[in-house]
Order: sequence, then structure tokens, then C-alpha cells
Amino acid sequence: MRYFLENEELKCEFDLHGAELKSVLNKENYREYMWYGNGKYWGRTAPVLFPFVGMLKDKVFSWKGQSYPMGQHGFARDTDFELVSQEGNEIRFVMRSNEETRKKYPFDFTFEIVYTLTGKSLNVRWIVQNTGSEEMHFSIGAHPAFLCPVHGEKNKAGYRLTFKGASEIHHHGNALDTGLSMKEDIVLPLENETAVITEEFFDRTTYMVEGGQTQDVVLSDPEGKPIVEVVFDAPLFGVWSPEKKNAPFVCIEPWYGRCDAEDFDGDLSEREYSNKLLPGETFDKNYTITYYTL
Repeated sequence: MRYFLENEELKCEFDLHGAELKSVLNKENYREYMWYGNGKYWGRTAPVLFPFVGMLKDKVFSWKGQSYPMGQHGFARDTDFELVSQEGNEIRFVMRSNEETRKKYPFDFTFEIVYTLTGKSLNVRWIVQNTGSEEMHFSIGAHPAFLCPVHGEKNKAGYRLTFKGASEIHHHGNALDTGLSMKEDIVLPLENETAVITEEFFDRTTYMVEGGQTQDVVLSDPEGKPIVEVVFDAPLFGVWSPEKKNAPFVCIEPWYGRCDAEDFDGDLSEREYSNKLLPGETFDKNYTITYYTL
């Protein structure tokens, strides 16, 4: 089932399945900002990553001596949420742990996603509460895909990514065969905080950026006119487009967590960037996407 938030600037569409943002239309000219999920490249638009971000080593995690198989990015993106409320410029969805989730992930929780539309900006808020009786560990992340190119070019070469406040970007890519984080420190040089996308820009790996190097990323056209800006306080983020496909979109992804490292050999509590909640505690974070006139 689909739901909508709308104002004079934008019309946003959400799917109850995964509580996923599916469309953002510029109402001035009815041009679309979001990737439309063509399986030729990637069949999703803006899935929410929970309770894991990225791939687990051997596709399994350990907790209290028991092993649990888990696919990439967890299960929230493939779960039907419930609509909690829709009022004014805000819509709220929730997913609750149940017998089926506990077979895959042995914790009790509620996970709310709140979307708030203000002018040309969409704020995305995540509220995770530990409703169980033991300590809970999880990761959470965003994966919005923005159409690129937007002016009818044959590909996105010449488009730009600006990492505000950064002189260069250090990142650890993920290995294409395993999806796990590599140790190699890869440097993306910038000019005036900006990298120009080439046809080969995304061929090697995902750009996984740690250490708070920037918390403001802008995707612009070849003339430098901004298309979207993603602002966040997450400790790391990803920039991705399908490797070696020259796909017509770019993802800018705030993360609280990431895939396992290639040499990781621990249990759930030892994963890097994992978030911890004691019984009754709440995790409450948000990020904002601003959509500029196309």
C-alpha cells in the first residue's frame, strides 16, 4: 500500500513494504528525483537497512554461542510496516519484533520511521527502542538512490559529488566477491571539496567513508547546480552505484554501522560501529534530504 506527503514544492510517495520512500516529484515541473527501481540495475529505491548494514562475514552472526544466518542489510527492507499516523506534513511507520523476527534476530524491539516534509526538505527519523530484557545490538542505515543524470545525458559522467569541509576523502572499499570491508585505505582526491564522476567512478567498489570526514554530501550536475543534498550526523556513510554497470543513479547513504571487516572474528557485540541499547533505552537519530529545483 502506498501513502503520500505533499506540499507546494514536493510530492513524496512511500510504500508500506519496508516503509520505503519510493518517489519524490518536483511539483513545479513534475520531474522525478528518485531512482525507480529497475531490476536491470537495482530493484530498490531507498530501502532502510536494519538491524544490519552491509554484509556479515560468512552471512552469519553469533550471539551467546548460537549462530544466526542473515542476508545483506538485514530484514526491515523486506518487512511490511504498520502505519502509525499521518497528520499534516508527517507520516509515521512502525515495525515490531515478533516470533518470526526473533528466529532471525533474538531481540525484542520497536522500530519507528518518521518522515517529515518541510519545503524542499524531507527529514527521515529512526527511533529504535529495546523492549526486551537483555542488551540489544544493531546497525541502521539509509540507502536512497537519486536519479543521475537528470538532463538527458547518456550517462552520469561529469556529474559531481561535493563533500563539504573535506580536502580529500579516505575510504575503505568492500571486496566485490565477499561484500566485506577491506583494510586498504583508498584516497579520493578532491578539488574545492568536489569529485567529478567518471564512467569508471563506481567500477571498483562502494565508497565507505568513516571517521566523520564530512556530514554533508551534495550531488550536482556538470555545471555545478545542486540536485540533492544529504545532511546527517552519522559516523560513516556510503556512496554507491552498481559496480561496472554505469547505472543511472547515485546512492548517498548515512550509516550507523557497516559490513564486517574481512578479518572479523567476533560475536554481535564486537562488531565495529555496532549500536547498543539496554532494556528500555531508545536510539533516536535522523538525517535530511534537500531537493533542489531541476
